[in-house]
Amino acid sequence: MITQDKLIRFLKTKPAINLSQIEKEAGIPAKTLHKALTNQKDVPAKHLPALDEALRQYGYTDSLFEKATVISIVNHKGGVGKTTTTINVGKGLSLLGYKVLLVDMDSQGNLSQCFGVHEPEEQVIDALLSNVSLPMLPIAENLYLSPSDIRMAYKESELANAIGADRRLTVKLEEAKARFDYILIDCPPSLGICTTCSLVASNACIVPIQPEASAFHGVESLFNRIAEVRTYINPTLTIKGIVFTMVHKNQSVHKSMMSHIREKYQHFRIYDVVIEVSTVIKQSQVAKEDLYTYSSKSSSWQQYYELATELTML
Repeated sequence: MITQDKLIRFLKTKPAINLSQIEKEAGIPAKTLHKALTNQKDVPAKHLPALDEALRQYGYTDSLFEKATVISIVNHKGGVGKTTTTINVGKGLSLLGYKVLLVDMDSQGNLSQCFGVHEPEEQVIDALLSNVSLPMLPIAENLYLSPSDIRMAYKESELANAIGADRRLTVKLEEAKARFDYILIDCPPSLGICTTCSLVASNACIVPIQPEASAFHGVESLFNRIAEVRTYINPTLTIKGIVFTMVHKNQSVHKSMMSHIREKYQHFRIYDVVIEVSTVIKQSQVAKEDLYTYSSKSSSWQQYYELATELTML
């Protein structure tokens, strides 16, 4: 039967659902669901059986939230905002009430360093090469981190030559899937074994693209790699969307490039929200903080929070 937690999570994924109609169908008092969604009051337990029955007509199932959705943030071009996107979408999801694990698959360790984790004694590569579990460090409420640093680069060739190399992250994440709602993987700027591992382990991927020719050229190679992984290893992998990052909205070059990308890749989801170039983003990186912690009222944080919200609706 539906629980309080699953009820709220389901309603958040269906923002267009008519709450009054659901209440009428379930025979419960008006405004009950509105109060629950706005944290004013929990839905009384006596109403849950009726809500369970009513919501099944709208797509609710018992298995809907049993395992986390695993999403790779991927682009083999460096400097397009992958890590910044991972950090702030993850933070946004955690503030929306979802339990989130961030996995640092980049040997530069920028994701880990953002949360003050330097030279972690236990890290991702150790779990991939041995029988130990992935480390999952609590960072904030609903937010956890599996860290990495330069040690991953030293051992990448060892991983590439290991038996079942491309499935090792998949295996390690199995035990984590039951504990989290979302697992976001920050991929390195390459199409090597760490990126392949990430794609094989994922349900979907998000591709940040800076709308400039230098960042756009070569993205077709990424889409081809995703297609190969889907064909030969992970048939459930999808492209969840393209997000424009580091955008100068008033520059004609950026406007033109975004229009070109929207037309060329119209068969993919392209998120409505655009992440603009911002001094606040650079300042938060220097401060090694997520945007919410650094400047919760900034337009940059609002853009990432909107992206996180949009992601839950798809």
